[in-house]
Amino acid sequence: MPALSAVLPRATCCALVIAAVAGLAACASTGPQSSSARPVLYPNDAFNRMGSQAAQAQVQACEGKAVDAGLTPRIEDNAVGRGAARGAAVGGTLGAVAGIFNGGIGRVAENAAKGVVAGAATGAVSESFNNDKPNPIYRNFVSRCVQERGLEVIGWN
Repeated sequence: MPALSAVLPRATCCALVIAAVAGLAACASTGPQSSSARPVLYPNDAFNRMGSQAAQAQVQACEGKAVDAGLTPRIEDNAVGRGAARGAAVGGTLGAVAGIFNGGIGRVAENAAKGVVAGAATGAVSESFNNDKPNPIYRNFVSRCVQERGLEVIGWN
């Protein structure tokens, strides 16, 4: 029977690796429903007059104004932290129950600790894939700012 101190460092290391991989995968998400999407401009008269580069500079200026107004492209709701806490609670409970059935009362603490680590990692990884929600207020702000400059946003991609 391994000691608790021998099990936790290995489990913690694995949890950190899993969380890092999930974080990288979450950062790589793209598309119209991701927070990294940018406005797509319709080539109207104003766009054609100023050219693509100047139009994109106008979009960047509007994005800067939105940030200056306190908005962010992504909804910040701490879903990863809540997922880790929820996973830790469920994993710890399941680990404790497994300890009772698989090793008697003496293994409850050890299995509960393993369950907490595994559950927290699983919950964090799961929520990291759902944590890229675009902020509609930020998008509306940028779209309106761009429209006031004569450009037309036809979508986000």
